[in-house]
Amino acid sequence: MNAQLKDTALDSLTFDNRFTRELPADPETANYRRQVMGACYSRVQPTPVAQPELVAYSKEVTEHLDLTGDACESEAFAQVFAGNHLLEGMDPYASCYGGHQFGNWAGQLGDGRAINLGEGVNRQGERWILQLKGAGPTPYSRTADGLAVLRSSVREFLCSEAMHHLGVPTTRALSLISTGEQVIRDMFYDGHAKPEPGAVVCRVAPSFMRFGNFQLFASRGEMDVLRQLVDYTIRTDFPHLGEPSPEVYLRWFEEVCLRTAEMMVHWTRVGFVHGVMNTDNMSILGLTIDYGPYGWLEDYDPNWTPNTTDAVGRRYRFGHQPQIAHWNLAQLANAIYPLIEEVEPLQQALDVYPETYEKGSQVMMAQKLGFDTLEPKIDDELSTELLAILQLVETDMAIFYRKLAALDVDAELPDDPSDDALMAPLMDAYYTPDLLTGEHRARIGNWIRNYRMRVRKEGIPDDVRRRQMNAVNPKYVLRNYLAQLAIDKAEQGDYSMVNELLELLRHPYDEQLDREEFAQKRPEWARHRAGCSMLSCSS
Repeated sequence: MNAQLKDTALDSLTFDNRFTRELPADPETANYRRQVMGACYSRVQPTPVAQPELVAYSKEVTEHLDLTGDACESEAFAQVFAGNHLLEGMDPYASCYGGHQFGNWAGQLGDGRAINLGEGVNRQGERWILQLKGAGPTPYSRTADGLAVLRSSVREFLCSEAMHHLGVPTTRALSLISTGEQVIRDMFYDGHAKPEPGAVVCRVAPSFMRFGNFQLFASRGEMDVLRQLVDYTIRTDFPHLGEPSPEVYLRWFEEVCLRTAEMMVHWTRVGFVHGVMNTDNMSILGLTIDYGPYGWLEDYDPNWTPNTTDAVGRRYRFGHQPQIAHWNLAQLANAIYPLIEEVEPLQQALDVYPETYEKGSQVMMAQKLGFDTLEPKIDDELSTELLAILQLVETDMAIFYRKLAALDVDAELPDDPSDDALMAPLMDAYYTPDLLTGEHRARIGNWIRNYRMRVRKEGIPDDVRRRQMNAVNPKYVLRNYLAQLAIDKAEQGDYSMVNELLELLRHPYDEQLDREEFAQKRPEWARHRAGCSMLSCSS
């Protein structure tokens, strides 16, 4: 049993623990791997670590939790959020859920290396679950050790906060703490296991409920537990829908579809690739959850996936993510069907997803291109052709849109400007400009002419258009090679770049003239380096 701390700088944290109070618990309290039946969670204690050391924390998340910077820099904070001690009121547990992995039903999965410390309620009455990732084994760890390495923990911590500041719905990260211990990992599952520094991330969200939570009980025919869980979810996280009933179940599912579609639009907008869109990694709140082998589109390639496990089938490639989300929602619909027992209204609710995604994508692309209004036919043609020319040669997505915003459309051009002259302001976005053929240049030049005509027709002044485009097209994203450079330093005990990137990514749309080097194209050395191009699920 982890010792409790009292009267510390952390005593502003108060815990409600509604999840463990209202839902059925696993009666077995011993921590060994097993199938857990008829229960939503198992109580489990974090595993103490040797030498916890704070690497970084999010000041915005601390404010949500009514904590101060001094509290986060205290020894007590490192002890609690590494898993060595509990605060009064914490009730640690691991959730039971299942899921489809790469399209195949996997049965029981559960929190194998995540332990929920408790549900904090802040002064505004907001509910925040504090979850440690990498804090030791649980009954759901299967053959794994429940730990995490610094490498993956840096990536999860930074990306959680980067996504928030980009305006993408996401779980958050409170802290990153190194454990002072070594963890054995085989990064690419190729027989080359080695010790790596261990770490623990504290993740924060109103709920970590996944599609797979509902799927597992439906698959087992545990309908009473399924109904309890759905009712709890609606009352806790969707109270505006009313008291649970078959009609409210449908409205709830429809809202899940809508939120998921909105999240997918944002992923597409910023070029984020999740890498493991299994149903157990899909949030019921439409939040980006579980930052494993994710990646950012640097060169625009809809077929790219960062996940080595997905390298052959590319199920979770960038351009296929919206369709996968739709498929995953259909599996959730199958899970809750026994509570509704009508196919047609469930299908109608599911149809909200493609409608919302399609409309949202049109608006999103218009915003990325700086248009105030939508002209569907013209804008669809412009968008479709743009996504095609971005693939002609390697084109940096983030740089392209920022350079496009900088075009001087108000200025009169000489009669019949050449393709090269039109393209000149965009050339920094190309990785291999020597591969641009005459045909490529003609096609891109034609697109720029049509784009200029569209902008001038709408009469948007350049400064207004530029401001609008730069508000949705980030200059700074967590480029894969930047994360790896921060990891390299952190593994040597130097956490400066982790904190530098955290600060940079708080303002992804701003120019930040003193940090221009972080907005450069991926260097050639990073093209095939592990951690910069492909990653595995190993952490």
